[in-house]
Amino acid sequence: MKRFIVLLLISVMVFTALSAARSESPKTIEELDGQYVGVQTAVLYEDLIRDRVPNTTFQYFTMPNDMIMALKSGKVVAYLVEDVGFGVQKKNHPELTTMEEPAGEISASCIIGNNDKQATLIAQLNEFIKNGWESGMLDEMYDYWVADFDPDTDTCDIGNFTGENGTISFAIEGGYEPFSYISNGRLNGFDVDFACRFCRAYGYTPEFFSIPFEAIAPGVETGKYDVGMNIVVSAERNETGSLTDTYYTCPIDVVILGEDESALGFFGKLQNSFYKTFIKESRWKLFVEGAIVTIVITVTSILIGTVLGFAGYMACRHGNKVANAIADFLLWLIHGMPTVLLLMILYYIVFGKSSLPGMWVSVVGFSLMFACSMYDMLYVGCHAIGKGQLEAATALGYSDHQSFFKILLPQAAQHFLPIYKNEVVTLIKESSVVGYIAVLDLTKISDLVRSRTYEAFFPLILTAIMYFVIAGVMTRIVKHVYHSIDPKRRSEAKILQGIKQVD
Repeated sequence: MKRFIVLLLISVMVFTALSAARSESPKTIEELDGQYVGVQTAVLYEDLIRDRVPNTTFQYFTMPNDMIMALKSGKVVAYLVEDVGFGVQKKNHPELTTMEEPAGEISASCIIGNNDKQATLIAQLNEFIKNGWESGMLDEMYDYWVADFDPDTDTCDIGNFTGENGTISFAIEGGYEPFSYISNGRLNGFDVDFACRFCRAYGYTPEFFSIPFEAIAPGVETGKYDVGMNIVVSAERNETGSLTDTYYTCPIDVVILGEDESALGFFGKLQNSFYKTFIKESRWKLFVEGAIVTIVITVTSILIGTVLGFAGYMACRHGNKVANAIADFLLWLIHGMPTVLLLMILYYIVFGKSSLPGMWVSVVGFSLMFACSMYDMLYVGCHAIGKGQLEAATALGYSDHQSFFKILLPQAAQHFLPIYKNEVVTLIKESSVVGYIAVLDLTKISDLVRSRTYEAFFPLILTAIMYFVIAGVMTRIVKHVYHSIDPKRRSEAKILQGIKQVD
């Protein structure tokens, strides 16, 4: 409880400091030279002004709305964002403004997956886009989702699909109004509407995957997804011919800090932030769902990893050369690979052509990681016990099986269980990266909520607290196991159970 209070007080202090942070903003693009400027990863907006500001350092962010907090805290002096996105940001942060001169204009298209559907989908989407421009449908969609956008009421039809030509998987960002976002528990947005209209026109059923923007193109290029939405057109990106025609164009704004036009005071802003984060649209339910996904992934991975690691150690315990060679190779391979890279290899390559959901791919990846850690822990723990223990057990009539489980393992567990507890906590924290492979875990839900509320304080603090709670409960379970197998707490009768005693 004390830790929670301290964390909350620190968070309020940080929130206050960020709210009060102000610095003189640049007025022209040339004044950005030598400064730090924010841009979303993989959107290429920085190329529009790079020649004019050769000494500028670009800071890359995964979520567009993370740049708002970076600007308000002074990490960057400006950031680049689409004019349509800024319109939504301005409604939630009146203190934001833009330079008079935009950075430039971009065109966006769809990227088509490298699979057997590619040629057909490129032709169909180009035809759909052409007809959309000629009929005025795309202009109508732009007016609805951009010019007159209302996140509380705007919605699109995500049903009524015939599906006679199969299913098309769409990779979307899922957290960027007005293109793709979650409202009242369902997907909405310009890109979602576009995909649904296309599928109804050509007899498909859409399947949407919300992933970080920078992962869309790689996922599509490996064939994991059929279509990736909202890809900024560039000559380099279109070398493979996998981009469709443009389905919308948009100016890119240079966002800077202006005057705070809000009439709300500090506590008013805090109350408003709390309402938007948890109460509005019952968003607290999203955090609960994300926590459940995180718990399922971590608990399942720990259980499977523990069994796999234990089985691997038992296979290698007596020096089997083949088993030891395989174990050494897996330990070298998995321990030496970053978590995100392992998950992406499993998701996009190993299981790239399968229908295995991202959550279970995560379980596979984390189970392998935890199995390797379990193997190492058993190896260290068991080798910390002198060989004389096993010799004495054999002399007393214990079999090899009984010697290991009744004599060696309980003592070894006293050495490795504290490490095991730390590995559990580590796995819980590492599970926060599963959003890269389209899993809506606790961290990803926090990102999506922040993308709707344009507030960072409560989503981030609640997410941190929930991780603390999950880690605390699971480490308490490990502590209970630790005490229950303590040899000093076992009775003589239990130790000698099953052993033939000689008077």
